[in-house]
Amino acid sequence: MQGVDFIQDLAVILTVAGVVGWLCQRAGLSVVVGYLAAGIVVGPHTPPFTFVSDVVRIDTAAQVGLVFLMFSIGLQLSIRRLRRMGPGLLLAVFAGAGLLYYLVRGLGVALGLGSTEVLFLAGMLMVSSSAIISKVLHETGSSHERSSQLAMGVTVLEDVVAVVMLTVLNSLIHVEGGGDGGAAVFETLGLFGAFVVFAGIGGLLLVPWMLRKMSFEADEELQTLGIGALLFALALLAYKAGYSLALGAFLLGTIVAETPHRHQIERTFGGMKDIFSAVFFVAIGMQIDLRLLADSWLMVVGVTVFTLIARTLAVSTGLTLIGTPAKDALRAGITVTPIGEFSFIIAQMGVLAQVIDPKFYPMAVGLSLLTSLLAPLLTRNSGAIASRVLAAQPRWLHVWLEYYQDWLERMRARQKRNLLWQLSRKRFIQIGVEVLFVTGLLTFAGPLLEMVEEWLGANWLFPGGPKVIFWIGMCLVIVLPLLAVWRNIGALALLYAQVSTQGHPRASRLAPLVETGIRAVAAVAMFIWLSSFLPSEGQARWFYLGSALVVAAALLLLRRKLVYWHSELEVELQGLLEQGDARMSVTNAPWLRPHDEWRMSMTDCVLPDLAACQGKSLAELDLRARFGCTVAGIERQGYMISLPGPESVLYARDKVLLLGAPEQLAAGKAFLNQISSGAGSSDFDEVGMEAINVPAWSRAVGVTLRELSPTQNHGVQIAGVHRAGQRLLSPGGGEMVRAGDDLLALGTPAAVRGFKDWLREKANGEAAAE
Repeated sequence: MQGVDFIQDLAVILTVAGVVGWLCQRAGLSVVVGYLAAGIVVGPHTPPFTFVSDVVRIDTAAQVGLVFLMFSIGLQLSIRRLRRMGPGLLLAVFAGAGLLYYLVRGLGVALGLGSTEVLFLAGMLMVSSSAIISKVLHETGSSHERSSQLAMGVTVLEDVVAVVMLTVLNSLIHVEGGGDGGAAVFETLGLFGAFVVFAGIGGLLLVPWMLRKMSFEADEELQTLGIGALLFALALLAYKAGYSLALGAFLLGTIVAETPHRHQIERTFGGMKDIFSAVFFVAIGMQIDLRLLADSWLMVVGVTVFTLIARTLAVSTGLTLIGTPAKDALRAGITVTPIGEFSFIIAQMGVLAQVIDPKFYPMAVGLSLLTSLLAPLLTRNSGAIASRVLAAQPRWLHVWLEYYQDWLERMRARQKRNLLWQLSRKRFIQIGVEVLFVTGLLTFAGPLLEMVEEWLGANWLFPGGPKVIFWIGMCLVIVLPLLAVWRNIGALALLYAQVSTQGHPRASRLAPLVETGIRAVAAVAMFIWLSSFLPSEGQARWFYLGSALVVAAALLLLRRKLVYWHSELEVELQGLLEQGDARMSVTNAPWLRPHDEWRMSMTDCVLPDLAACQGKSLAELDLRARFGCTVAGIERQGYMISLPGPESVLYARDKVLLLGAPEQLAAGKAFLNQISSGAGSSDFDEVGMEAINVPAWSRAVGVTLRELSPTQNHGVQIAGVHRAGQRLLSPGGGEMVRAGDDLLALGTPAAVRGFKDWLREKANGEAAAE
């Protein structure tokens, strides 16, 4: 049977991955370590057995796993979350990445590596594993400390650094000979920014609208198909644009994270993500030759030691630069040392392109294994390590850090008082976004036109028809952001003209000249910018000129309408991005500041499906009296219940936030995670209705439904009464039961049967004969 070998291979991979992953989990390690080990076991480089026969198809399944993995990572990084973190944390991450690059350059000189190999090694070490770090923080119970929240913010933003590095390294691969590709790198970064903004704005306008539409008009199955189609379509679009499949999947994840459907989609795709992500990591392990790993074990150990020191130094330095207290910065740097999934992707890309030595691939896996093994130990002792390091620092460094942080606070206060910057900052951001959006449209206009001509033909409707219609449509789309750019430039020109001439004796005459000069310079810059992207060869310039004339006419006739449409789009985008901005930042919440003197901390746990405590209220569980800890919050289906009352009931998959001393939290968490062996399946599917005749001798005759209380006493609900040819639906509590009535009882089969037997009992308790 065709394809049966692939099914057999998949069965072997998932079985071995599950067993080895479970063993690693029991040992307190990340399951990713288990998946990599499983790949080594079943891979072709582990004689004498070869468990996998069709490696090519497994690699295809691994690509699917990469798409799902990057989609799930993107779901954790919404644009709104980035804004709440603030530009300071983003600056710290990129500053740390830059410092790490220069440290790796020094290591490369010592190891005799080439410039391309140094860049790939730096890319591998710049990115930590958010999956491993979040698991370690959760297991150590420190996920709600300030340093841990900083670490999670850093590792999430490092995913952005990873996407940028993938783009840069991909461009270097295409540079002939792997030599000087500076110009190509800058061009690639510019086009990358344009593509991200273009796809991001388009996705923010399309995806939420589509999800809202499907939530009203389609069931969950069709919604899943729609999101799956979008996921693979955007991944393919990124690949066709010259980028990785990972970029498209990552972008869609960040877009979906902005919608209210995020938690539903996480649940829907959770199973597929778990399966195919495991296949992805196993496929990575399959490519590891243990002989190469054994030959370079000394290098792996040396690079691991370098990584632990260099990453801690780089991240803590970056955080210190934005004013983070030294101890918190150092603890966060120690926490983000584990290397993970992005490093594998970067190493795999370089080895397949034959621009780096094949030993880099097993080195990346060995590095991930060692840093993952050390992560729990380092995280638990990060406070003690940070205290010792700070106690040993020179006096002059301590004084300099205090002075720098004081100076930074003064600069922040001065910036808040700078009215000019506050008024113009938003307009500069809008101009930058609109420029990148238009650049993205024009950059990818050529490939889009080729697709249209291939689909419709080059002479559809009339000679050159698709090209003319395409450029007219393109110009109509571009004119909206261009109009917005010019309006913002005009506002900035007026503002800076007034400020620059304020107090001048001829301010009334000088201000219009300054404003006109700024507008003229901006117009020339816009002309140069557009000319560098618009087509100019052959007849293309005439198509563009004709399209521009049509658009100019439309602009004259529909200017107010175009401004209105753009304002509507801008308001919708702003609403999406500002939704939830009132939440407190994860890096400055007051409860995340150090409270060591109280010995109080917080941890969270997710109740398992068969939790013994599900269906019970907090008053029944009485965690405070039993263990001394308190439930501070419950997250259910993406909704946060803050400070729940004693009547609040816990359900399976609830995420419970506990507050207390470390030993109290451990005891309370163990209690909540207990499994009930008696938990059975729900009777929901068996609930039905049955019409029951009331005999004349029944004790229910002459009794009202309120007095009968069938729901409380018998577990059934009376949905209707059939009496003398008339049907009364949903009867009230005052309705009296009469002999000969047919009662429509709703409930489980056992409850309905018990109610039926009770109705047919005589007043003396004897059962009536059938």
